[in-house]
Amino acid sequence: MLTDARIEDPRPYPGLGWISALRRLVEEATLQPSLFDATNLAAIRSSQFPGELLAVCHPPLLAVRRKHRREDLLRRTEQEFQRIQREIRRRTRNLLTATEIGVKVSRVRNGFKMARHFRTWIEDSLLEYACKAAGIEREAALDGLYIVRTSETGVPAEDAVRGYQKLVRVKQAFRCLKSVDLKVRPIHHRAERRVRAHLLVCMLAYYVEWHLRSALAPLLFQHEDLEGWQAERDPVAAAEPPQELQRKKNRRRSEDGLPLHSFSSLLQELATRSRHQCRMRSDPKGPLLIRVTDPTPLQKRAMELWRAFPVNSTPNPENASVIEYSRLDPRRELWPRRRVVGLPQ
Repeated sequence: MLTDARIEDPRPYPGLGWISALRRLVEEATLQPSLFDATNLAAIRSSQFPGELLAVCHPPLLAVRRKHRREDLLRRTEQEFQRIQREIRRRTRNLLTATEIGVKVSRVRNGFKMARHFRTWIEDSLLEYACKAAGIEREAALDGLYIVRTSETGVPAEDAVRGYQKLVRVKQAFRCLKSVDLKVRPIHHRAERRVRAHLLVCMLAYYVEWHLRSALAPLLFQHEDLEGWQAERDPVAAAEPPQELQRKKNRRRSEDGLPLHSFSSLLQELATRSRHQCRMRSDPKGPLLIRVTDPTPLQKRAMELWRAFPVNSTPNPENASVIEYSRLDPRRELWPRRRVVGLPQ
């Protein structure tokens, strides 16, 4: 998500850091293989990136996966080249020109992304190819290596990798906002301040959903202490689900014996509770009676969980919340900050 051009944007702002992945240094620099004999993570410095921390990761499972994938793509590319050669030999009357052969070869190159590993010679009714063994060996020596680049030089390499892995949560948040739960699109507003207000409401809605997911974790197919588990596990090795979560998924029951749900199915279950307004038929103008259906054991447990979930708030001696906000005025750059005091907790 951060290109070299965009990385220069936050530099003038103190206290604003960034984390990104780097591939160019891995392809250009020669890293000693013995560096990863005893560990799968190393922090290095480079003159190309002064004042930055580079965390080099080498998970063995990723190396094996990349090796198998490259060998499969090389084999499939060579099979397609052989198929084109057979077609050239078969066309004895209507011969294939160099342009037609080049189009077919380009289609194969672009399809498998293996053009850097093959050298081709194309003429009328002729196609010859050869593998670049030296390039394949250089790429194989870097299998499984990737580098996390960050501006925070004082953090440990493990924390830098964990911070980069949180990009998955950012993508999940955008997916939730766009298409799954909140569906921010389509936006029917045209004025800039209304679009900003629409996105602000959606962000607040996602904030509420994030709290609900955390509070209702004992009733969901998810780990109840995900933050603590991620802080303790090896950030480079392949993630294996903890035994508590695996046992929870196998039982499909919570500690209270209640059935587990996904977040969407749990909301559907909670939505079955209703509130009715009733009047006696004999007295249509009589008093209005309010009746609320009794909660099921699952609904009762869910209410207990979200009422007990702590939400950070600033206490006010006057028993009120203090809210600071700023609004964008289309005629001016920014309105001054306002303080609203007196809202109930």
